[in-house]
Amino acid sequence: MTVHQSVLELIGGTPMVRTQRLDTGVCELFLKLESANPGGSIKDRIGLSMIEGAEKAGRIKPGDVLVEGTAGNTGLGLALVAQQKGYRLILVVPDKMSREKIFNLKAMGAEVVLTRSDVAKGHPEYYQDMAERITRETPGAYFINQFGNPDNPAAHIQTTGPEILEQMDGTVDAIVVGCGSSGTLSGLSKYFAEHSPATEFILADPVGSILTQYINEGTLSTKSASWMVEGIGEDFLPTISDFTRVKKAYAITDKESFLTARELLSKEGVLGGSSTGTLVAAALKYCREQTTHKRVVTLVCDTGNKYLSKLYNDYWMLDNGFLEREPHGDLRDLLLRPFAQRDTVVIGPHELLITAYNRMKLYDVSQLPVIDGDKLVGIVDESDVLMHVHADETRFRDPVSTAMMANLQILAVSEPIEALLPVFERGHVAIIMDGEQFLGLITRIDLLNYLRRKVN
Repeated sequence: MTVHQSVLELIGGTPMVRTQRLDTGVCELFLKLESANPGGSIKDRIGLSMIEGAEKAGRIKPGDVLVEGTAGNTGLGLALVAQQKGYRLILVVPDKMSREKIFNLKAMGAEVVLTRSDVAKGHPEYYQDMAERITRETPGAYFINQFGNPDNPAAHIQTTGPEILEQMDGTVDAIVVGCGSSGTLSGLSKYFAEHSPATEFILADPVGSILTQYINEGTLSTKSASWMVEGIGEDFLPTISDFTRVKKAYAITDKESFLTARELLSKEGVLGGSSTGTLVAAALKYCREQTTHKRVVTLVCDTGNKYLSKLYNDYWMLDNGFLEREPHGDLRDLLLRPFAQRDTVVIGPHELLITAYNRMKLYDVSQLPVIDGDKLVGIVDESDVLMHVHADETRFRDPVSTAMMANLQILAVSEPIEALLPVFERGHVAIIMDGEQFLGLITRIDLLNYLRRKVN
């Protein structure tokens, strides 16, 4: 076992795993686990390559300010390298980035600037344009520019490509990749053109990106739509991109991406992120279309640990219409956390107010039904706790029953949706009952999510 002198020495050399339980038709599907990189993604490779490339060219030195716009994991790879090498790093990220990634970036010392994810290139709040502007306005700052930096694809020419070919004993019939900055695709394409020219390249692309149309039809749309998968898909062609060897592209919906990532975990034990779901979904489509055996490789681009609050959160998936529940045709259709399924976060009347407070913080809710046995006896919210303890913080040790509201205004499950509005106007949460049986709570955001799902 080797002792390494820096975490940067752990970048690359990631394992390859053959899938066992996914339906791959007549093909074999192999996963290169880029999630095993120290920063958790394939972007560690380009973070190291682009910073060391700038160092060798004399463009930067330790202590300088680096700036980049990133919609995915490039920021994490850069933050890892910048931290170890002593650079100040400013990252501009779209507001669709998962909380876990943002927390991770800040914990590593990066300065994070959030911007809009619903605008296209050319808009002043587009993440790349904003990063360029910050570079111009910051004395001595260096714009890394992953979308136009040749050290991006160079990382995959020098490391990823040779690793794949060696691990596959020189036989790779097809590689399925996504495209964000296009560094992975362009670098692997160039390497395999020289060392395994028969290898086909397949693009996995989110619905809404312009790249599928460009690959399959040869036309370039000027309009893109938004998508929720992070890190791949584009609304323009990066200057370093090379699509000449891409045979076909598959457009994958957010829902299919997220459900495929969850299937990958449940069947293969591989915890991948949202873009991994896109790549695996496209790889499975490709494999199932084949009539002869092929050895197909795709990438687990990053670890799913960065998406636990999103695609691996059942409530988030339900909120966004990616998981379905049996419709009832009444107010039960709006209950995100049904009490009968033990999804509702509750408190007992004899538990302490400090317990109620901690539980609300832990589960990010503002109120708790008070349940005695299986009977609803009250509700306690943040204002109830505050009014009870503000003059004497020792009253956090009082039981919940001393602060809860016991005079409840309830709605029958058969009431129309319009009956929720007066409840919300009074500043209350809707308590839904079926006779004497408590079913759950409906909040304003539950109604908004329900209405948005109907639009979709």
